[in-house]
Amino acid sequence: MSAPRRALLALPMLLVARPAAAAFPERAVRLVVPYAAGGNSDVVARILAAPMSEILGQPVVVENRPGAGGSVASLAMARSRADGYSLMIGSNGPMTVNPSIQPNPGYDPLRDFAPIGLACRTPHTIVVKNGLPVRDLREFITYAQERRGQVTVGSSGVGSSGHLAIASFAALTGLTLQHVPYPSGGQILPDLLAGNVDASITEISTIMPLHRAGQVRILAVATAGRSVLAPDIPTAGEAGAAGFREAAFIGVVQPANPPAEAQATLAAALAAALARPDTVRRLNESGSEVAAEEERTPAGFAAFLDAELRRTQAAAVRARLRPA
Repeated sequence: MSAPRRALLALPMLLVARPAAAAFPERAVRLVVPYAAGGNSDVVARILAAPMSEILGQPVVVENRPGAGGSVASLAMARSRADGYSLMIGSNGPMTVNPSIQPNPGYDPLRDFAPIGLACRTPHTIVVKNGLPVRDLREFITYAQERRGQVTVGSSGVGSSGHLAIASFAALTGLTLQHVPYPSGGQILPDLLAGNVDASITEISTIMPLHRAGQVRILAVATAGRSVLAPDIPTAGEAGAAGFREAAFIGVVQPANPPAEAQATLAAALAAALARPDTVRRLNESGSEVAAEEERTPAGFAAFLDAELRRTQAAAVRARLRPA
């Protein structure tokens, strides 16, 4: 029998013996955090990684890559292969703040990433030092009106989400506040405790332990409804600043145009992880509220990012960090 004929006869056997293409994922998935270890994004990433690993049947490995407020990791991720194996925590800094205040961050948050789902929000609070002679948010607004430009409000840096929140609050209430930038959110606390800065707009996860200990006073939470993390504290709307809503958000993204199977599998794994009571409990304990069910989808997170980017750009203009 000729060699070509033997090869032809063997072909059906080879086709039968060849295994079907393995379903995604076949190996470990990396989840990049664009900040140093220990921050809110890192904590949430590690909370999500455990159940997602179990659901996907492959390890989800958290990798910290800090730099330039999240832009270093974001630029690298935007240029990564879109195969479903490279994910990134998408939060305010890299997804909305940096593109709103940097002339050219090197990536487009809406075009260069494929959203997988919004995971959670960490509400901002309006907090004051104990020595400030106000009992609630309305009194604080009156106090600041009477001392135009004299009331100091700390944030975690120029261009931070806290800075933009202060600018939005001032625009909404007509106040002129003296912004005091700090290198990080944690560095505001000693000055707030010592009475060297009057107030701050910062995440509830950072300030709640001090509020509970009676060392500072949260006047309001910047949410639409009462926060599950602090149901006894009024919303900004209830307390005198209707429409003021601010929160740090955390979702998961990957490079644009991934395989449809990978996108669907990852979205389902994230949604399933967020539906687990233990995940909800751990996120709540870290100071975060789980996103609404419709926001945990690629389409829901994409719509959220589009709206949040436009809102942040407007806040950047108010803070004079972006041309009008």
